[in-house]
Amino acid sequence: MAFRKDFLWGGATAANQFEGAYLEDGKGLSTADIMTNGSHKSSRRITYTMPDGTKKSQGVFPFESIPDGAKLECHEGEYYPSHQAIDFYHHYKEDIALFAEMGFKCFRLSINWARIFPNGDDAAPNEKGLEFYDNVFDELLKYGIEPVVTISHYETPLALANNYGGWLNRKVIDFYARYCETIFNRYKDKVKYWMTFNEINIMDFMPVFAGGVTKNDDQSKAQSVYHQFLASAKVVQLGHKINPDFKIGMMTAYGSTYALTCNPEDELLLMKSDQQKHFFSDVQCRGVYPEYKLKEYERLGVKLVKEEGDDELLKNGTVDYIGFSYYSSSVVTADKSKKVTDGNMSTSVLNPYLKATDWGWQIDPVGLRLALNRLQERYNLPLFIVENGMGAIDKVEADGSIHDDYRIEYLAKHIEAMKLAVEEDGVDLMGFTPWGCIDLVSAGTGEMRKRYGFIYVDKNDDGNGPLTRSKKDSFEWYKKVINSNGEDIHI
Repeated sequence: MAFRKDFLWGGATAANQFEGAYLEDGKGLSTADIMTNGSHKSSRRITYTMPDGTKKSQGVFPFESIPDGAKLECHEGEYYPSHQAIDFYHHYKEDIALFAEMGFKCFRLSINWARIFPNGDDAAPNEKGLEFYDNVFDELLKYGIEPVVTISHYETPLALANNYGGWLNRKVIDFYARYCETIFNRYKDKVKYWMTFNEINIMDFMPVFAGGVTKNDDQSKAQSVYHQFLASAKVVQLGHKINPDFKIGMMTAYGSTYALTCNPEDELLLMKSDQQKHFFSDVQCRGVYPEYKLKEYERLGVKLVKEEGDDELLKNGTVDYIGFSYYSSSVVTADKSKKVTDGNMSTSVLNPYLKATDWGWQIDPVGLRLALNRLQERYNLPLFIVENGMGAIDKVEADGSIHDDYRIEYLAKHIEAMKLAVEEDGVDLMGFTPWGCIDLVSAGTGEMRKRYGFIYVDKNDDGNGPLTRSKKDSFEWYKKVINSNGEDIHI
């Protein structure tokens, strides 16, 4: 068999996209809570208030710096999808029972930092928040489902953004470390697998998403990422002291990239694209900044503000494994006349050999095999595909059935690529958790109609709907895949 006996089959979610209860039981606001809905054609917006009381908003992507003195906050009359999401907070027993019915070996979720420390800098944690995750982990373990926890998944406490500038401020490292120490100690006997930051490389183009940073200049983004690297290294060492059995990984957004032609200029662009793609994993897996990034900073005039001991901290705090998301591949070329596809927060030259989803993401299972091999060769660490899937519009038939053969086809082809990477290429793959195993709010657009799940949630883009859960055809298919440990992937 291609996959190890303890292969971690499951599904993936994020607190701000499915948990809801945004102010319940002492939770504070997070940066996700001031982001409106949007669509494929119109960006989600960040709402804020100027010092003179003027209420304004700004697109999440592309992102421009928020004016100095502005306060990120919710505005009356706006719709914020994270506030209710799909209300996992009150449906977690029902949802976990469905995951167990599918045969999940693990479940990836995030802890909402603002549910534990409502303002981020609080002197003591919120006990009600800690109890909620105790209950969730206990429910998972009851069914033999291993929790896989993302510590920070696009949900920095809003007060840290407004009062400190988010991760641009070095003080946030200590606030994060205290948060991690709290959850590591609380759940040390319940959670084994952790990831420090979701898609840490998202800071390059959406700093508010990545860490409550309202500045979009090169210096601010570089310094903010540097602080996240230090924080990750610090808590990797902290976690290993609290429980030596902890496996603490990084998480990066990853996709294969191709040069459109063999034109040397296209190949040069591909080299630069690959450097940008690997920068974050180079630091978190090797513990040093690569020379290509230091040279780039020189050209940009970026000067990292460092303190004594930082280099040693980075070197000693490398991760145990690499978690990554893979949805699609991209193409680069020096030819500016080539058609570009809009991929919802990403753009790429159109690949003539691939089809695309309704949201413009090019479907490329072979690219996943290439990605697995490149990461394995570069770092020689265990790999974990913690996001993969196809956002699509699902139709509910008159009898309530949902025939999502397109989703099954997408996932089957990607699992086949995984199998080949393991069987033929010798890739060390830990597990596979498709994104949005239950329908949830899209991070990129704030929509509900961009559905990924095996489980349908009856809610629309305006926030209306009874939140009823029902199984799609893919539910029984994925149950069969897990039961056969990936051997039976036929539709």
